[in-house]
Amino acid sequence: MSAIHYCRFDSPVGPLTVAASDAGLHAIEFPQNRHPQRRLGWMPGDHPLLREARRQLEEYFDGQRRSFELPLAPQGTPFQREVWLALADIPYGSTISYAQLALRVGRPAAMRAVGAANGRNPLPIVLPCHRVIGADGSLTGFGGGLPTKHFLLKLEGAIPPQETARDLFAAASP
Repeated sequence: MSAIHYCRFDSPVGPLTVAASDAGLHAIEFPQNRHPQRRLGWMPGDHPLLREARRQLEEYFDGQRRSFELPLAPQGTPFQREVWLALADIPYGSTISYAQLALRVGRPAAMRAVGAANGRNPLPIVLPCHRVIGADGSLTGFGGGLPTKHFLLKLEGAIPPQETARDLFAAASP
């Protein structure tokens, strides 16, 4: 495998760490990533794919991009990769439940396993795990934190603009 280069850049959800090699994009990490990638062989530096990923992510945050055109190289089990690739089929501005995602990968009884794989997605935003929500419409677990998930869904129009993070957290409190 070729060297994996990474860079950090600022975004509206905080600094992102993006890693890529000649094989494709390996990771996008938030500042407080719940499941950070193993960084064996990663080195800071420049790579054409890092520049392209940054450009496309900036377009996304500016509301000019709804899907990504990047070669992907996520590292995971075959089951995890199957779940991660299914995320790419969730349309911009839409949400689905974990049960619906389990159905999409042909494993309706494996909701917990699908949820666990979703939570370990190494390419959030590009493979939009933020579009997977609870069956009752609640925002549940996200590697970048619930405020980031809320921000991304609001950016895409999946959450009405008048709803605030305070409303979200108040509804989630017992």
